[in-house]
Amino acid sequence: MNDSRHVVELSSEFFRIGSSSFTDFVSRVAPDALPSSRPALAGVGDLTPHGTTIVAATFPGGVVVAGDRRATMGNIIAQRDIEKVFAADEFSIIGIAGAAGLAVELVGLFQVELEHYEKIEGAPLSLVGKANRLATMTRMNLALAMQGLVVVPLFAGWDEATGGGRIFSYDATGGRYEEHAYFSVGSGAVFARGSLKKLYRPDFAANEAAMAVIQALYDAADDDSATGGPDMVRKIFPVVLAATEDGVQRLSDAQTTDLIDQLIASRAVRPDGPGAPLA
Repeated sequence: MNDSRHVVELSSEFFRIGSSSFTDFVSRVAPDALPSSRPALAGVGDLTPHGTTIVAATFPGGVVVAGDRRATMGNIIAQRDIEKVFAADEFSIIGIAGAAGLAVELVGLFQVELEHYEKIEGAPLSLVGKANRLATMTRMNLALAMQGLVVVPLFAGWDEATGGGRIFSYDATGGRYEEHAYFSVGSGAVFARGSLKKLYRPDFAANEAAMAVIQALYDAADDDSATGGPDMVRKIFPVVLAATEDGVQRLSDAQTTDLIDQLIASRAVRPDGPGAPLA
């Protein structure tokens, strides 16, 4: 009886003791599998769907991150219900803006990166360590970013060391910056940030922080055509995740719908949104 099974021999890289980074391992074993290694033609960024806008805000018990659902390709709405905010692991959240396809791949690679590290080392990375890993992975995409395929993440999570939520932003070169209180990325970022500048309070409860970021996304959609507002007919609403000491939780459809209903009712009375106190 013939044995048709093939024996696959693993290369020495599979047994090499060194970095606990999955990305480093793949770059040695199968570099072509990494999104950053793929060639791109000049101008291809104009033909790629892009996603915006991501907003984050801290509150005493953690941090909340929300993203609108629109992806655009030039002046066309490429997708109405794209998701741009994901749990990176049990205690951290990643939101993505920029070239949608590459951004989603980056999220998946980052999730595996964190899980691989924990399995190899027997303990998870610190929140700052996770933020640094994401900076390195973003820097790897610089060549594609120079050709229009820019990916800009927003990272946030619960930091056990400080006992609070923290927010980290990035630029296309992989520069990592810690933000305080609130931040936003994407084409509607300037409008969302301006909204949060008036609405934010350091003593927010979790539901108040969630409402604030949803209000900020609504204001961004009011002034930025690439940011999608709540679609009341299709029931397409922002994705909202919160990271606390209990882990990452996504607001349920019922919870998000309730917040949107409150927002729409208040905007019917005051279209420009809630006013901020002068003192």
